Amino acid sequence: MTTADVLLADLEGWRPAEPGQARLREEYLALLVAHGSAALRRDGGPEHLTASCFVFSADLTETLLCFHGKGRFWVQTGGHLEPDDVDLTDAALREAREESGLARLVPVPGLRDLDRHALSDGFRPCRVHWDVGVAALAGSDEPPRVSLESEQVAWFAVDDLPEPLAGSVATRVRRFRAALQDQAVARSRG
Repeated sequence: MTTADVLLADLEGWRPAEPGQARLREEYLALLVAHGSAALRRDGGPEHLTASCFVFSADLTETLLCFHGKGRFWVQTGGHLEPDDVDLTDAALREAREESGLARLVPVPGLRDLDRHALSDGFRPCRVHWDVGVAALAGSDEPPRVSLESEQVAWFAVDDLPEPLAGSVATRVRRFRAALQDQAVARSRG
C-alpha cells in the first residue's frame, strides 16, 4: 500500500463536523484520485499536499510556532513529504521535530485540519499547498530550539498569537484546540 493509498483511506474515513472542512475533504480526495502519489511530492507538480503539525502544551494554553524565513511570518511546523514518510502524521511529526528540536511529541489520533492556500512567487515552483494538519502534545520539560529548519521557534498563548501570522494559522490553531478540549471532556465523562 502506497503512502497515497494510506492517505486516501485516512481521508475517506475522516468525517469533519465543519461544512467547509467536509467540502475541502472531497476536493482533497479528488486530487488524490486524479494524481495518485504525484500529489504527495514537491516535484509532482505545482499543487501538492503538505503536512503540518500543530503542537500544543499539555494544558492546551500554548502552541508552538516557528518563524518562516522565506515567508517572513509565524506559522505552525510542517512541510513537504519525504519518500521515507509512512503517512502524513509521520511527515508532520518529522517536520515538527526538525523545525522545533522537540524529540518527544505525542500525536493526537483522529484529528485533521485541511487548508489549501496559494503561495507567492517566492515559493516557486510550488503554487498551491494542500495542507493536512495534525495535532500533537509536547511536554513542558523540553525547550524548543532553533535548527537548520527554523529561524525562530517559540511558544505562544493560543489567545495571544504573534504578528505577522501566516494566513489561516489563528483559525486552525483555535479549531484544533477546541477539538482537543472536546476530546478531553469526552474522556472525562467516561
